[in-house]
Amino acid sequence: MQNEDTVSPGYPMLFSSFRAGPAKFRNRIVSPPMYQVRPTLSPAGIAWHRRFAAGGAGLVIVEGTSVRTLADANPADWRRLADAIHGEGARAAVQLVSVFDDNVTGPDDPSLDQLETLIGHFGDAAVTCARAGFEAVEPHGAHGFLLNQFFMPDRNHRTDRYGGSDEARGRLGTEIVRRIREQVDRDILILYRHTPQGEHYTVGQSVAFAQRLAAAGLDILDVSPACDRGVADLARPFKESLAIPVIAVGGMEDPDAAETALREGRCDLVAVGRQLIADAQWPNKVREGRVDQIVECKKCDTACFGNIAKGQPAACVQWPEGDPSPELAAFM
Repeated sequence: MQNEDTVSPGYPMLFSSFRAGPAKFRNRIVSPPMYQVRPTLSPAGIAWHRRFAAGGAGLVIVEGTSVRTLADANPADWRRLADAIHGEGARAAVQLVSVFDDNVTGPDDPSLDQLETLIGHFGDAAVTCARAGFEAVEPHGAHGFLLNQFFMPDRNHRTDRYGGSDEARGRLGTEIVRRIREQVDRDILILYRHTPQGEHYTVGQSVAFAQRLAAAGLDILDVSPACDRGVADLARPFKESLAIPVIAVGGMEDPDAAETALREGRCDLVAVGRQLIADAQWPNKVREGRVDQIVECKKCDTACFGNIAKGQPAACVQWPEGDPSPELAAFM
């Protein structure tokens, strides 16, 4: 297991430790939330996340989980997952996903009472995660999910306090961050995942939104574009405008590009997703100078997103035996 203060001579920024609030990460590498179609707390589901921690990531974000589920969950059940990640030397977070009844299909549908209940669920879910020992939670406001839809002027046609202006369309996100902060104080970090631009909103509008999130109590902004445009290009405006750390994703599986993005101040942390599915040991191999041994992601989306689309557990076409569960064959 990598020592928290171990630095790679080839990539000194990438493998430098990083502190945010009460949490210290052993390096700048984030394993982002990746849906797996396995029960999260099953032996195989826990091993899925433990595998990324054992591979050397500094922060492992657990796949998106319903806030309604977490609000009523027993923290002891979730502590098993947090402990598994911690046991491999990484810090642990949970991505929080908003869930309504089937009659809610978009931001125009929820009543004010339903939105207040949802905000409460986010706060209660964060309390569960804090009691379970996680270092952070991350409301999911990216990639067209509901919180992101609230920010979209083409999707949000509300005329109440949650629509009609940029500030109002972002109000649900800021109120969720504020409620979480009120309920957990400084016990855990609050991340927020946001897609920086869309067909009907700009990076500038997103930067202003991120500033309001920071004022509400946000600790780290997770900038997650729906494309690979440049390496951390879309994270740079947020890094330059915010006093809080920024995570960049897209092209970071190239360690030289990741090191450059960090060194040039385009971001503070880098997220590596599908590459860690293909080879969870990517961080350790890069740090140890074994780049030639990395099983490179082909970006074919066949057994990761492809399996998910078929309701099958996420895997990789390069895994020698497909899905090796139970418990992911001791991380292969």
